[in-house]
Amino acid sequence: MTNFISVQLKKASEVDLAKPLCKFIQQSYPGGDAQAEHCRAAEELSKLRKSALGRPLDKHDSALETLLRYYDQLCSIEPKFPFSENQVCVTFTWKDAFDKGSLFGGSAKLALASLGYEKTCVLFNCGALASQIAAEQNLDNDEGLKAAAKHYQFASGAFQHIKDTVLSALNREPTVDISPDTVGTLSLIMLAQAQEVFFLKATRDKMKDGIIAKLANQAADYYGDAYKQCQYKDTLPKEVFPVLAAKHCIMQANAEYHQSILAKQQKKFGEEIGRLQHAADLVKTVASRYDEYINVKDLVDKINRALTAAKKDNDFIYHDRVPDLKDLESIGKASLVKSTPVVVPLSQKFTDLFEKMVPLQVQQSVSVYNQRKADLVNRLIAQMREATNLANGVLASLNLPAAIEDVSGDTVPQSILNKSKSVIEQGGIQTVDQLIKDLPELLQRNKEILDESLRLLDEEETTDNDLRTKFKERWQRTPSSELYKPLRAEGANYHSILNKAVQADGQVKERYQSHRDTIALLCKPESELNAAIPSANPAKTLQGSEVVNVLRTLLANLDEVKKEREQLENDLKSVNFDMTSKFLTALAQDGAINEEAISVAELDRIYGSYTQKVQESLKKQEELLKNIQNAHQDFSKMKQSNNESNLREEVLKNLAVANDNFVELVANLKEGTKFYNELTEILLKFQNKCSDIVFARKTERDELLKDLQQSIAREPSAPAIPLPTYQTTSAGGTKPAASPTPTPAPRTMVGTKPQPPARPPPPVISAASSSSSASAPPGTAAPPAAPPAAAPAPGASAPAASTAPSQAQGPPYPTYPGYPGYCQMPMPMGYNPYMYGQYNLPYAPSPVYQNPGQAPYPAPQQPGYPFPQQPYYPQQ
Repeated sequence: MTNFISVQLKKASEVDLAKPLCKFIQQSYPGGDAQAEHCRAAEELSKLRKSALGRPLDKHDSALETLLRYYDQLCSIEPKFPFSENQVCVTFTWKDAFDKGSLFGGSAKLALASLGYEKTCVLFNCGALASQIAAEQNLDNDEGLKAAAKHYQFASGAFQHIKDTVLSALNREPTVDISPDTVGTLSLIMLAQAQEVFFLKATRDKMKDGIIAKLANQAADYYGDAYKQCQYKDTLPKEVFPVLAAKHCIMQANAEYHQSILAKQQKKFGEEIGRLQHAADLVKTVASRYDEYINVKDLVDKINRALTAAKKDNDFIYHDRVPDLKDLESIGKASLVKSTPVVVPLSQKFTDLFEKMVPLQVQQSVSVYNQRKADLVNRLIAQMREATNLANGVLASLNLPAAIEDVSGDTVPQSILNKSKSVIEQGGIQTVDQLIKDLPELLQRNKEILDESLRLLDEEETTDNDLRTKFKERWQRTPSSELYKPLRAEGANYHSILNKAVQADGQVKERYQSHRDTIALLCKPESELNAAIPSANPAKTLQGSEVVNVLRTLLANLDEVKKEREQLENDLKSVNFDMTSKFLTALAQDGAINEEAISVAELDRIYGSYTQKVQESLKKQEELLKNIQNAHQDFSKMKQSNNESNLREEVLKNLAVANDNFVELVANLKEGTKFYNELTEILLKFQNKCSDIVFARKTERDELLKDLQQSIAREPSAPAIPLPTYQTTSAGGTKPAASPTPTPAPRTMVGTKPQPPARPPPPVISAASSSSSASAPPGTAAPPAAPPAAAPAPGASAPAASTAPSQAQGPPYPTYPGYPGYCQMPMPMGYNPYMYGQYNLPYAPSPVYQNPGQAPYPAPQQPGYPFPQQPYYPQQ
């Protein structure tokens, strides 16, 4: 008794995992050793997949170990890579394990961009290979029995895990082989076979018959449940059903046999015979129905010998009453097997290739934390820069410090000279012109990249919509309009950013045009600059006064505040803290990450002191500016004013404002250039993301189109075209009666030999015909004898003899012209045309005068004359 059921492996299409994973790593991780190490791990993963799925696997534990390592690796990378149609898009294609395909269509397969689908199919192959390894074990020793039971229980657990998770992993209807019904049945079959192995081991170890009977009865119960589950479903191969039915009967027969031995030990000889009779009936059923699948000859002989001996002993010695089958006590059940739960890692030799890569949840938390940190730092820096610009504006409006430095009235103040020197060192007006000239080119480049990315999405979405309109419900894949929503939202965000950047560029250009002449004046040599500034009588009386000294002190303090801000800004930019360890600890402890709470607490701890320093600096500047304005009022009251001095002061103010605007314009333009360059890198990544998903969608589209063409080729052709009425009318003008249902084809009996037709009876020659033949005139041929007629029924009189030829029984097919099967018979050589009397024409049967069913009269045959043989002889 053999024939354990093993499951066929699913076949996978080749997939390059290294390329998309390396691309994601390069986009998400900074360059360096860590990035290179992650890319090498991605290449190793691709090689591992080829080893596990890209070649035929031996039915050995080493091959199963390779499959298990690949499954464990898939589980480990699932939280680290965002496998989806719009992120890391890898399409996995698998064929149905049980679909053998057709001549035109090929086998059924499913392609999905889902890592859960890949995990499900790999786990299916793990269970299938485990069932094949178990079926190859030598069950004549304990090692083979233990290995078989272990692998069957593992296979049962693998299929049960697929049943519980496949629908949530795929989010769509799976192929038949991994559907919940199919894998649930396979799990039960593997459990039944594991129970049968324990039964075999118990039998081999010669355990108590009561225990063996319970083990066998439990195995029979498992096989019966599996058969019921797949009895009315065409999901498993057809050869599985008879094996399950046979195993159910065999296990039940074994249970009855061992229970009969227990009954004999308990002196219940009638029960022994009843159970043996039931066992004999069960194995007889197997031998008669399923002999081509399972050989039960040894079991039949064993049960029959025991039954014969039991009957003999009972007939001669015990005379115990044999109870009916329904009166026998039910046999108990003992289950020693259970499905092995799937707990990762399944492989004992598993080492995570991406051990140093943090999970995706941690990456996302770190990314959000970095955004929070950048917002905080930028807000603090913006506050300080805004305060500095305000201070510069107030000083420029007060013409400080130039007002207190203008001693002679005909020379350029030292502060203006310093500002002019600084502007010239930075390139002056040429630098601003070049920066402004570069902005449109950078903007246009970014617009082209963004437009090209969205164009790819538009073209693919249009194609998808056209095919969906054409195939309707057959086009079963995620609509591109839904799939591209995140990408289109991201593209719209980039459009908004570019529009805001264009507006900001316009404001910068407008401000530059309003201050361009003054900035150009700052770029001139000292002599030209001095000539451009009007001369005036200096306020020599104020030099060295208390008011001037107070102003100088306040201005020095304000400069000190500005320098402290510059240092504080540098400190804010240089602060760096890696939150990965914090988030990993939280994930390990709680199983989840409360990013907001952790980030806010850490930012407050790290940047709390810097925030306090910024607020102190702003408050200090506010007090200084208030004091400077008050002191300047006193200075203005004491200062002698005239038209020349007012004009000179206005020019000096404009030069100070021009310097501040130059510094701010250069900073804004450089920041804009940096922004456009960084945006170019971001948009290139966005373009790559769009092109990758469009390429994956095109590949999926081609696969789906191919499957649709194959399914259309497998579909039955259109129903037959009904014939016109005149073509269905018979030759006699009557329309044949229409049958409500098509006539079935005659049943073919397999195994019967064709029988030759019955031998015809010998001809019966009557006396009348003999005398008629004798009295014929010389030279006239005697009429041919009529063929033998069927024997008359009892009680019927024989037909009277006549000199005219009698109407013979016709053949069983019509012989009149116009019938499709009609074949005109040639006349024999001895035919006498004058025998008919009324015909003097050559023989040509007329469709009008030929009697239907008229048989030709036999005559002596010439050797070799091709006269057709009758295919039918009347039965006597």
